[in-house]
Amino acid sequence: MYRTHTCGELRISDAGRQVTLAGWVQRSRKMGGMTFVDLRDRYGITQLVFNEEQNQELCEKANKLGREYVIQVEGVVSERFSKNANIPTGDIEILVSRLNILNSSLTPPFTIEDNTDGGDDIRMKYRYLDLRRTAVRKNLELRHKMTIEVRKYLDSKGFIEVETPILVGSTPEGARDFVVPSRMNPGQFYALPQSPQTLKQLLMVSGFDRYFQIAKCFRDEDLRADRQPEFTQIDCEMSFVEQDDVINLFEGMTKYLFKELRGVELTEPFLRMPWIDAMRYYGSDKPDMRFDMRFVELMDLLQGHGFSVFDNATYIGGICAEGAAHYTRKQIDALTDFVKRPQIGAKGLVYARVEADGNVKSSVDKFYTQEVLQQLKERFNAHPGDLILILSGDDAMKTRKQLGELRLEMGNQLGLRDKNKFALLWVVDFPMFEWSEEEGRLMAMHHPFTHPKDEDIPLLDTTPEAVRADAYDMVCNGIEVGGGSIRIHDAQLQAKMFQILGFTPERAQEQFGFLMNAFKYGAPPHGGLAYGLDRWVSIFAGLDSIRDCIAFPKNNSGRDVMLDAPSELEPKQLDELNLAVKPVK
Repeated sequence: MYRTHTCGELRISDAGRQVTLAGWVQRSRKMGGMTFVDLRDRYGITQLVFNEEQNQELCEKANKLGREYVIQVEGVVSERFSKNANIPTGDIEILVSRLNILNSSLTPPFTIEDNTDGGDDIRMKYRYLDLRRTAVRKNLELRHKMTIEVRKYLDSKGFIEVETPILVGSTPEGARDFVVPSRMNPGQFYALPQSPQTLKQLLMVSGFDRYFQIAKCFRDEDLRADRQPEFTQIDCEMSFVEQDDVINLFEGMTKYLFKELRGVELTEPFLRMPWIDAMRYYGSDKPDMRFDMRFVELMDLLQGHGFSVFDNATYIGGICAEGAAHYTRKQIDALTDFVKRPQIGAKGLVYARVEADGNVKSSVDKFYTQEVLQQLKERFNAHPGDLILILSGDDAMKTRKQLGELRLEMGNQLGLRDKNKFALLWVVDFPMFEWSEEEGRLMAMHHPFTHPKDEDIPLLDTTPEAVRADAYDMVCNGIEVGGGSIRIHDAQLQAKMFQILGFTPERAQEQFGFLMNAFKYGAPPHGGLAYGLDRWVSIFAGLDSIRDCIAFPKNNSGRDVMLDAPSELEPKQLDELNLAVKPVK
């Protein structure tokens, strides 16, 4: 037996017990004739004591232990003289009578502690060492608990877990596919699924009624903090449901998870916000509602006063940052630089500061009387000490998005985005289509299988850009954590949707004929949604990136630096696959 107990298990009630422990050496220190070793495993840390007076040979052996050596010890549990209140085992120590070195270790390339000296690159290269750190391990334990609770909740609601294929057909509509060449079918390719979308719809046609899967998905997209090339969805679908049925059930699951995993009781119904309001008032389809700072439109108030920037704009809007009137000119210049960054693209920033006496001091004072500036203050319901920030532009939606970025930045600077505060809402009534300049045509905002709102179906023949979708996204703290829709279950309506999206009947049949044909055999009304498991775990864990809740993540270039993947294939493998690789320019 390698161990009788774990390193996080023993307490003062175990004093006098003979035990065997095994684990890794966290650190060791020599004090006089005593050597102390902290032994670590997944469950915690226990202090070991080696006494030179009692066993000099054993103590000398302990003095040669290095960090991350794997050892086994036998000894007696004893009450600790100098207790450590920071760890659960801090009241006891093990008086070691036998030491067995199971494996030695090289000096690790970074310290395996919560406050490590290892940067991202080195920790990703040695991820198997990084996973030994308590902070990282706890994230994976949280992920495990979440999947267990998700399965318990969905099972209690009559869902059945069904696995769908990883090797599927390519569907170029949407994000880029990862493709897999087929050796047995030369010149042909599988794709890795971006989601199990069409497959879960087929399960509804099959009569499974309520399906879920914790599914691996793959998208060849540019990476960022909340995006990886492979990610995990909690994927769900239901038959004979309308939008309210889906929203209510999964709002219930969210409240259940918060209570079970975070001890947070969410009692109120989640806010439901139409997409058009989210964009108009917050400049985002995933607004962070932990703080208000709602947009105020100012065209009628600020145009016609001789300030050409505003007079020539098609949109003028602003936000009020409460208590930020103390911002210096240097700080406001930094905000101006922020909104002018290429990824945001604003041309400038106008500010108005509400002074202690109630007067308003603005960066465009010479164009506006104090009377107009007082109206500006009233429009925002601003008070002494508040700072009003204004953007304008010739594209209303673009300027709103810029203002949305400024709003989030002010939320960060003013400490309004507390990770231990949770604001959840549903964004609903999305546009069915969006115009793609690159493609020169309408594209599905979500996917081609989304059902339009019943009252908007007649508009498909006249003004399809005005059609709203039966689609809904769940947002938590400004992060889209899940989304879904009611699906099209009628073959004729699905054919019309493909026609609007520019599919020829032949192309639609080639790519999605299996689904359209299935609809001819009695498809039930159905809908569902998918949660991003990685994003959920990162929110619950208070992380800024999803990478630390994934066991073996990719870096920002989509590379696995530990496995050195992707990599080149051997010529023999390329020949077997009938592939030729063009030189990289």
